Amino acid sequence: MQRAPVLALVDGEHHPAAVRDALERLDRERGIAGVAFCGGEEKVRREVLERPEEHYGFPLEMDVEGALRRTAARAVVDLADEPVLPPPAKLRLAALALHLGLAYELPGTVLEPPAYEPFDFDGARLAVIGTGKRTGKTAVAGHWAGLLRDRGTPPVVVSMGRGGPPEPQLAEAGTGLEELMAISARGRHAASDYLEDAVLAGVPTVGCRRVGGGLVGEPFESNVADGARLAASLGPAAVILEGSGSCIPPVEVDVTVCVVGRGADVSGLGRYHLLRSRLALVMDGEPPDHLPCRALRCTLVPEAAEPPPDGARVALFTTGAPSCDGIEPLVASTALSRRRELEGDLERASAEHCDVYVVELKAAAIDTVAVRAQREGARVIFLRNRPVALDGDLDSELLGLHDRA
Repeated sequence: MQRAPVLALVDGEHHPAAVRDALERLDRERGIAGVAFCGGEEKVRREVLERPEEHYGFPLEMDVEGALRRTAARAVVDLADEPVLPPPAKLRLAALALHLGLAYELPGTVLEPPAYEPFDFDGARLAVIGTGKRTGKTAVAGHWAGLLRDRGTPPVVVSMGRGGPPEPQLAEAGTGLEELMAISARGRHAASDYLEDAVLAGVPTVGCRRVGGGLVGEPFESNVADGARLAASLGPAAVILEGSGSCIPPVEVDVTVCVVGRGADVSGLGRYHLLRSRLALVMDGEPPDHLPCRALRCTLVPEAAEPPPDGARVALFTTGAPSCDGIEPLVASTALSRRRELEGDLERASAEHCDVYVVELKAAAIDTVAVRAQREGARVIFLRNRPVALDGDLDSELLGLHDRA
């Protein structure tokens, strides 16, 4: 714990005399910038709250969240307890404190706010983060990048992943199947998110790696800051930074969009991601109550990156989507992440003489499906997920966020 003024949280379930002793000790050791009262009246008479300085030695602020937003403190020290401030309520306040750059301290636990490194760039610095893995971040980042490219404000995407390169790696716009197969043949991961962005969004993409994930999305280590500087050096109109799982790119940005997965818990520390965001895209569900930012209900529509030729005999390979917009496949496999089952589905595609394989861009798409397609003389078309708003205009929202960055 650092020697710096703190904001103390107290409640009325503790006797004022006991709280005053704790506050005096805290003031001697750290300095008190303010005291916020979280509620509870079991041991507090009305006159105590009417003249709190006589009983606590300090004035009390009754608006706890307001006190956090106004304080000049460097940390919040939580002296309250249940039932007034049970664990879920503590985590909610901790999320706000961390968002405001304050440490949150309670017995046995110290939560420090994540650090975000600056990088010099005159254009818009945009971020797409998520509440967890497979929420649709890559689809949203790629869609946003495509909108900006088509409008004449070309972006570069910076993508971080658990399997990203040890040094930031640039993938040029127009990266295709041959390049991916060559990467796979060299023993490298040929379906990293940054490669997916380069292939499907058609924009330059910088791949980065990260390891670990903290309670509010802070990686243990990453090379994202170096990747952001590389992206900025290319002279784009915008840099889009894409999160990994629930990890947040650890660099300063102007605007953040959060993709909220189905069933995500955003009531406690998960609220931190939404506090950072201007817009939440709630995938396949209803927005949670009392979100701190605007929200759109969205879904992902699987579609081929390019239409198969008329009369093509199509086999579809995905990790879970049983269909693809505008395509009626002869063979539909959802076993792309289950390789033993996938082999049987590839045999079915061969037996049906399929001449087009539409495939989601995952590792097995390159090292297994594309290799088999090449052997069979079949064409490979990649599948992408297009984000669609169910109660608004997603494209206008994303373009407007860029323009206001």
